[in-house]
Amino acid sequence: MALTRWEPFRELETMREQMDRLMERFFPEFRGREALEAGTMSLPLDIWETPEAINIEASVPGIRPEDLDIRVEGNVLTIRGEMKREREIKEENILRQERRSGRCFRQVSLPATVQAEKAEARFENGVVTITLPKAEAARPKQIPVRTGARREERAA
Repeated sequence: MALTRWEPFRELETMREQMDRLMERFFPEFRGREALEAGTMSLPLDIWETPEAINIEASVPGIRPEDLDIRVEGNVLTIRGEMKREREIKEENILRQERRSGRCFRQVSLPATVQAEKAEARFENGVVTITLPKAEAARPKQIPVRTGARREERAA
């Protein structure tokens, strides 16, 4: 009987991949059609909103800024990229290979209409920060509150 070394992180990774597949099966809108292609990885995102803009931070380790394609079409943000290996290692020489390479893709519906022509993207330390200014119609408006009688009551 051969002993197999238990690697808890590998089991956690397998469980995460199974959960991703389950979520993608029941909620395909969380990933775009192209992301369902074999070998395409999803990018982790943080999204937050201010009165003026929608902000997104995406972890894109191993991707150069020039290898990123970021687009806004309607109310959908799409981020594409490719993680490339710097060198190829022969299969028989690999002791451990945990860093991924290949295409990545993420598509999300935005919660408000944005001004795509004024969008900005900054890249630093493997994180791309995207700022999407909200369209004027999507920004909150304060309605002043008046005191006194209603207009109809004053006219009578």
